[in-house]
Amino acid sequence: MCGNVKVAKMKNGEARREKILPGFSYAWKEAGQMPRKPKHPCGYPGCPELTDGRYCGEHAAAMNRRYEKYGRNPETKRRYGRAWKRIRDRYASRHPFCEHCLEKGAAVPVEEVHHKVPLSEGGTHDAGNLISLCKSCHSRIHAERGDRWGR
Repeated sequence: MCGNVKVAKMKNGEARREKILPGFSYAWKEAGQMPRKPKHPCGYPGCPELTDGRYCGEHAAAMNRRYEKYGRNPETKRRYGRAWKRIRDRYASRHPFCEHCLEKGAAVPVEEVHHKVPLSEGGTHDAGNLISLCKSCHSRIHAERGDRWGR
């Protein structure tokens, strides 16, 4: 097919084709297929595995274990036992969507149950102190507080 076209995705999700730059021919593209960011090597020393995140699957688990063992306060581990897991699961089943995203009109499934007032600051496992969140909302809250990344 000869011709100079540009494919643009409209708000309603339909593709719109426009002629651009006479004299150049462009391949047709499907709307909505953006190129992916290139993968980069795992951040673990000596690992050549290409990944989308910071670490490959194997080393992400290893780095999380390392954080739990050396970087996290041992007192925190004592507060989150079997009883917390039951409370968390019960709360997540009653509130299946991220409460922050739901306020914005998006129904995102819950991935984390968060304490509004942290246990270290006198909070409890009471349902009034809990909120269901997606991963990004939970990470944003902790990043703003400086809990893990802002030491």
